[in-house]
Amino acid sequence: MLVLSRRAGESIAIGDDVTITVLDVRGDVVRIGIDAPRSVAVHRTEVLVQVEASNKAAASPDDDVVSSLSQALRKPADEAEAGDEDDRPTA
Repeated sequence: MLVLSRRAGESIAIGDDVTITVLDVRGDVVRIGIDAPRSVAVHRTEVLVQVEASNKAAASPDDDVVSSLSQALRKPADEAEAGDEDDRPTA
């Protein structure tokens, strides 16, 4: 990790098209501005972590939900097989 000290109004260039500027420093709060192309994703880390956790939770259903869905999908197949045996012609 590169650690730099900057004062209000000073900037840091990242590559050819990203500039981070220190806008204001008040106590333990630093306001920064980021100038980057729209193709570069810029997110606050705490928000990104929360979104990732939410996406994982949404993509991972409870075991009870999976079990009931599995039973619901098997039930019509079991009923169809039972119906097939009754429809067989007798010799």
